[in-house]
Amino acid sequence: MILNGIDTIMEAAHLFKGKKLGLITSPTGLNKDFVSTIQILHENFHLAALFSPEHGVRGDQAAGAMVETYTDPITGVPVYSLYRKDSKRLSQEMLDEVDMVVYDIQDVGTRYYTFIYTMLYALEDCAKAGKEIVILDRINPLDGITVEGNILKPGYESFVGGYPLAVRYGLTAGEVATMANEQMGWNAKLHVIRCQGWERQMLFPETGRQWIMPSLGIPRFETALIYPGTCLFEGTNMSEGRGTTAPFEMIGAPFIDAEKLAAEMNGMKLPGVIFRPVYFKPSFSKFQGEQCGGVQIHMTDYRVVQPLETGVRLLSTIKNRYEDFSFLPPLKENSRSFIELLGGDNVYLQDKLDVDALLEQFRAESGEFAKLKAEYHLY
Repeated sequence: MILNGIDTIMEAAHLFKGKKLGLITSPTGLNKDFVSTIQILHENFHLAALFSPEHGVRGDQAAGAMVETYTDPITGVPVYSLYRKDSKRLSQEMLDEVDMVVYDIQDVGTRYYTFIYTMLYALEDCAKAGKEIVILDRINPLDGITVEGNILKPGYESFVGGYPLAVRYGLTAGEVATMANEQMGWNAKLHVIRCQGWERQMLFPETGRQWIMPSLGIPRFETALIYPGTCLFEGTNMSEGRGTTAPFEMIGAPFIDAEKLAAEMNGMKLPGVIFRPVYFKPSFSKFQGEQCGGVQIHMTDYRVVQPLETGVRLLSTIKNRYEDFSFLPPLKENSRSFIELLGGDNVYLQDKLDVDALLEQFRAESGEFAKLKAEYHLY
């Protein structure tokens, strides 16, 4: 079996002995025997604080819900929020409670997913405070080789894109931390407890691990694999499948002709995918309780599917065919729209989107990123 950092933590026990530890984790913080990282640190070392990202350390908070400070009922350890309305960072008061920060959350290898920025914020905060930080590394479920999409541009930083990564970046969390620490000149006292047995070309099903939902919106590996493309629909008035049993795999709206859209998308013969016409009523989120027509994306070959291109072509097709389609407006005046933040650029707002030219630009940028990231491979 492939081992994550938490599975070999006792081999690095010397790092933790005699130190007050603050742990950033989520429900994916489990070892191969499904024992939580919280329990392991609490029983073997001095776990002084828990730091909660989006969804809470035990997964009991909804997507986007603000997390308040509370006491963990199982360990009695105080839980401090890293998903507050006014800040998503470690405060000086939090850092005063600990000698070392430990991070253990399963990533999904896609730039939009917020946990990676919780880690990078913590890395920067620890660097400023002179605190050590340990990343308990985990495999990238989308492999460690494939890179897709553009690089986030300056001025488009947000919590769904806070660092110049490609959309699908082909790095583990520990590698992202290593790269950012050097590239940004933070010089944090960073330790990465590496995975064992993982090979970069492995997709998640080849690792022998059990899939633990990193959040309720990513229930399956297939969801994570298509997510680099379909998450873009969060910036539109289309349902991205939230409120169904197949979030990010089903895309639709009341104004979509499911049969026509599926036929047009299948006519493109995109690699590794088939589009099936579907009808659904989301139980929450966009179009709650309304009948939507749309497509479900089924992946026929994990190795050849190009999720970002699939999502971009689906987005462009709907944008060009349906007058009722729109991008969501900015949440605040004089701020960027969500599609710009997800896109890391304003490319999707062009009136006449030249998809082929856009994807060619993306391939050039992802090629640049692939060369850069190779310098920071730990495996």
